Amino acid sequence: MNVAKLVYRPIGLASGALGGVVAGAIVKQVWRKVSGEDDAPDALQHEYPWKQVLPAAALQGLVFAVVKAASDRGGAVLFEKLTGSWPGD
Repeated sequence: MNVAKLVYRPIGLASGALGGVVAGAIVKQVWRKVSGEDDAPDALQHEYPWKQVLPAAALQGLVFAVVKAASDRGGAVLFEKLTGSWPGD
């Protein structure tokens, strides 16, 4: 493992955690607009039918993946600007 990857690791972990919080807030807002409910249903909540559980899971997966990619890429670009090294190489 090169030094840039090692130095970047805590930054990547922090940006990932922040990204998770942001993604959760986005999912909550979108689900509220789409369904009128405060929280997306969980797969193990018996009172929700498949037609609500599966779209909620798809929305969560989509938003979390996009936010994670954006935070990973943004963190790497910022790291490169500050250090001159790309953490992924």
